[in-house]
This record gives sequence, C-alpha cells and structure tokens, in this order.
Amino acid sequence: MTQTLDAAPPLRRDRFDVLRFGLDNVVWALIIIFSLVTGLFNSFFLTTANLQNVLVQATSLGVLVLAVSFALLVGEIDLSVTGNLAFSGMVGAMLIQHLHVPGLLAILAVVGTGTVIGLLNGVFVALLRMNSLITTLAMGLFLQGAVLGLTKARTLVIDDTAFTYLGSATVGGWPLMPVALLLAYAAAAVALRRTQWGRNLYATGGSAGASLVAGIPVRRVRLSAFVAAGTLGGLGGFLSASYLGGVNVTVGNSLLLYAVAAPVIGGVSLTGGRGRIAGMLGGALLISVIQVGLQLINLSAYYIQMIGGAMILVAIAVDAVRVRRTE
Repeated sequence: MTQTLDAAPPLRRDRFDVLRFGLDNVVWALIIIFSLVTGLFNSFFLTTANLQNVLVQATSLGVLVLAVSFALLVGEIDLSVTGNLAFSGMVGAMLIQHLHVPGLLAILAVVGTGTVIGLLNGVFVALLRMNSLITTLAMGLFLQGAVLGLTKARTLVIDDTAFTYLGSATVGGWPLMPVALLLAYAAAAVALRRTQWGRNLYATGGSAGASLVAGIPVRRVRLSAFVAAGTLGGLGGFLSASYLGGVNVTVGNSLLLYAVAAPVIGGVSLTGGRGRIAGMLGGALLISVIQVGLQLINLSAYYIQMIGGAMILVAIAVDAVRVRRTE
C-alpha cells in the first residue's frame, strides 16, 4: 500500500508535464495540420514558392509580434505597434522624398523614431503609472492620425535603392527579407535567456512585488521593455516600407489584432512572466500560414474577419488553460 501511494506523485507530474508541453507547442502542431489540410485543397500551398511567400508575409508581422511580446512579458501591453510601424516608415519616406536623405541614414531615422515612440510609452506607463492598454491604444490612434494628416492619404513612394534593397533582394532565389526576421528573433533569444535584463523582464512580469524585494528596478525594467517594443516597431516600419517601396495610411491597419493574438497562441502569458521565443515565432508563422492559405482556397473575404476573431478567442482560451495548469 505504501509503495503504491509513494509512486503516485511521479505519474501525476509526468502526465502534467506532457500536457504542459503540448499546450506550449500547440502552435507548431496547428501549423502542420493547417498546412496539410490546405495542401489538399490547393497543391501550390506546399510548394517552395509559397513557402517563400509565407516567410515574406510573416516578416513584418513577426517583428510586431516580438514587440508586443516584450510588453506582455512584464505584464503590460503595447497596442501602438502598428501606428508605430506606419509613422516611423512615413518618417523615412518623407526624409528621402523631401530632404533627399541617403537611404542608410533614413533607415536609422526610422528605427530611431520607433525607439522614441517606445520611450514615450514607457514614460507614460512605467513612470507616470498610466494604464498600458488605454495609453498605447491612444498613442496608436494618434500616430495613425498623424500619418493620415501628414500624407493627406497619399502614398509616399520610396525610390532609394539602399532603403528598398532588403525588401526586394534575393539570394539563390530566396528572398533576403526573412533573414532580418530570423536575426531579430535570434538577438531576442540571446537577450531574454542569456542576459540579466532578460531575466529581469520575466521576474517583473511574474511578480512585481517579489522583484522589488529582490532589488530589481521594476519601473526601469518596464520602461526598457517599452523601449525595446518601440525599436522593434520602428524596425517593422522599415521592413514594411522596404518591401512595399512606399508608405500609405493603410499600412499595418490589419495587423494589430494578429500581432496580439500570435504571441498568446505561441505561449506568451497575458498575465506576464512567461513566454518562449520559439512560441512567438510559431505564432507569427501560424497567422501568416492561415492568411495565405485562406487566400489560396479562395475563401470569401466576408469570413476573414470572423476567422480572425475566432483565432483570438482560441488564443485566450489556450492561455487560460495554460495558466491554470501552471498554477
């Protein structure tokens, strides 16, 4: 009798670990399942050409997913990322068009603009203790309105080859643009797992009170998370403008909800303190796979928004189950 009771806990822990592993990696299973099902309806989906298309489509979204994830890790949220993308890209386009700034300097200006926007968000949220959801939503609306007002709803064409090179170049028949996405995620993985700053992000999101007791500067950590998110938003602005060869007021409008849903589907907790780089990347790829797949099977555009809402509900449900199992 005693041996049976003593043997029970390891079995329960093993079963718990298997379920937790499945929840943490459900995004990759969904990518495989959806790809195979879509391939049955349209064989082009499983070709190399379409894989390249999916990777290109995932690049700008993937960078925004990473930006949102940094805010989520500290228990906050950044809804200004798409406004940041459009506004920072517009800054680069206007510098090239009106001031004839060299492309490389314009790229630095775009990323720098995004960083400043992230810094402002961080000051509002971390130092002034404003609610991150409302604050960043207002910032996003302001930035999108600024793009509309400054461009008068016109498209700003970028003709500088140094600026647009990454968005159009290929190496061995493969687009170069997804390389920027992989490098961004590799750098984020090192920062989150190998640096004190990354560990502080997780600790702050897990328990701000315990982090304060442990000597972690919680406000500074939250501020830095928003600065990092802003920098990535600016990078997304450059990548999007480089790929499209211009900027208009509609750039990024459809990406916000997916940029929030993707990291949650990939395992980033809405309550903070938990999330893996592989899951963030998987969430971005899943969204892109679904979007491209729905286009290839000629699904009516009337149902696209419905499917997007369903995906967000699924993301929240999976996160709720994951949090309960973790607790």
